[in-house]
Amino acid sequence: MEMERTGNVRPVAIEDEMRSAYIDYAMSVIVARALPDVRDGLKPVHRRILYTMHEMGLRSTAAYRKCAGVVGEAMAKYHPHGDLALYDTLVRLAQDFSLRYPLVDGQGNFGSIDGDPAAAMRYTEARLAAISDEMLADIEKETVDFVDNYDGRLREPTVLPARLPNLLINGSSGIAVGMAT
Repeated sequence: MEMERTGNVRPVAIEDEMRSAYIDYAMSVIVARALPDVRDGLKPVHRRILYTMHEMGLRSTAAYRKCAGVVGEAMAKYHPHGDLALYDTLVRLAQDFSLRYPLVDGQGNFGSIDGDPAAAMRYTEARLAAISDEMLADIEKETVDFVDNYDGRLREPTVLPARLPNLLINGSSGIAVGMAT
């Protein structure tokens, strides 16, 4: 079937357009969200949780705070997506069976290696683990670039100034559009 060009409208076969659009979208998701940055070994959601906790003063020597507060703060400032995705990420950062060196120090039921789920975020508490001090050290000294957050009101780091090779010591995994990492 012959397609005619009318005005500024360019005829395109739907199969070609779908293939091109899908690949562009998939690559965008993979690069922006599914793959960790080698410099700090973190995906954006992990980085945003750690940075939020740092901003809240939840250092390894601070008192624990409710995870619901951390999730709410991260969602409001840097990651406007579902609270459950943020909480699941925070929980994983605290599990010693998920990470060799957990980046979050959790208090309460954070699940088990047998697959038992963590308690609801209103019952659990967290603060940064001591190793996270090395991930966030000197961040106030312009050691990394910052970009506008999703609504342009705040700035967030593109990576953390990590003094340790987090990707090597903790690894990473994930799934994206049509591809697993």
